[in-house]
Amino acid sequence: MISSSHYGSYIAILREELVPAMGCTEPIAIAYAAAKAREVLGEKAEHLRVSCSGNIIKNVKGVIVPNSGGLKGIEAAAILGAVGGDSSRELEVIAGVTNEAREKTRKLAGENFCSVSLAENVPNLYIEVEAEGASHTSAVRIENYHTNITLIRRDNETIHENAPKESAPEASSADKSMMTLRGIIDFADSLKLADVEEIFARQVECNVRISQEGLDNKWGACVGKTMIETWGDDVRTCACARAAAGSDARMSGCPLPVIINSGSGNQGITVTLPVVEYAERWRISRGKMFRALAVSNLVSIYIKHYIGSLSAFCGAVSAASGAGAGITYMAGGDYASISRTITNTLANVGGIVCDGAKPSCAAKIASSVHAAILAHHMSMNDDQFRGGEGFVEDDVELTIKNMGYIGKIGMKETDREILNVMIDSVDVDSCL
Repeated sequence: MISSSHYGSYIAILREELVPAMGCTEPIAIAYAAAKAREVLGEKAEHLRVSCSGNIIKNVKGVIVPNSGGLKGIEAAAILGAVGGDSSRELEVIAGVTNEAREKTRKLAGENFCSVSLAENVPNLYIEVEAEGASHTSAVRIENYHTNITLIRRDNETIHENAPKESAPEASSADKSMMTLRGIIDFADSLKLADVEEIFARQVECNVRISQEGLDNKWGACVGKTMIETWGDDVRTCACARAAAGSDARMSGCPLPVIINSGSGNQGITVTLPVVEYAERWRISRGKMFRALAVSNLVSIYIKHYIGSLSAFCGAVSAASGAGAGITYMAGGDYASISRTITNTLANVGGIVCDGAKPSCAAKIASSVHAAILAHHMSMNDDQFRGGEGFVEDDVELTIKNMGYIGKIGMKETDREILNVMIDSVDVDSCL
């Protein structure tokens, strides 16, 4: 049985994490900071300065900013947020921008209106936007979490300042340190569906919609469409393809909102679509599907909790591990079965690197979900990778912690070198 305090913490985690966002969350966070900076400035901005961590630069460089008319990059995100954003909408800050704002953004982007610099020795998720007007200046800083504003300043007056936190400002009611796999399963078993009906109904509605958009129209590299057109529509292919299709659309500027997981829309799509696809094919009840979504979402959050918001570790892997766990849960799997599914997934694709948000994320999602489905079937046959094989331990909790350590600490240098290659600051040929 799960205690009432732990039950409440899991509900708080789901409410905090599963929120709507439009487009890739990193450019949207930049737009959010810029919109807030313009509002604090209180007059027309004449210049913007944006300082970002390497991981933010990495995740903004290759994606189209939604509602921008096809523009890419930090400058486009910041200018669009400052020109037409509404900070009260947070991660949907640019949902209501007008054609006039888009045209103004395009014009200002060609006039050096916005300058960008790399921030050194800062958290992996770090954005600071400074706005300069005719009479005033303003600054807004975001750290560790996409909407976690730690500083607001106008001229020389500090209006708001918080110490950086590892997660959302409200995290006191959503203590992730108490999470365990057994606790997650106990929570799902004892879940009062009324407590999550609104959360999961919205997640399914939004993420299914953008997935269908990715299948119906040409977005990105069409990974999802290609899989179904060439491999057929069996449940395994569709589980991979529908998750990939959502990313196809999202990474290429589709303005439809998604419900995120661990601060990522791609991870939100990945924990949702495979579970929904299997639930439909297996004719699982809505209530059981929601319990499986609780497992899927929370397993992903649990794994990512050890890694951090942004790193060189591809978040599709942790999300797919969650999806595989949710599928095993729907199949009647117990703690041991779900443990095997997670272990088998991490042992297979735990080394996929993140080289920024871009259309190829859809293919990484497809590969990760495919690995999770294989892991599920292995688990149901009582097959698994064993402790002592690489970073795998006999206890799944230790395997998850090992993966977290590798992603957060072990891949730090990898993260730096990926960024160096992406911004052309290293001569690759001379290193070979």
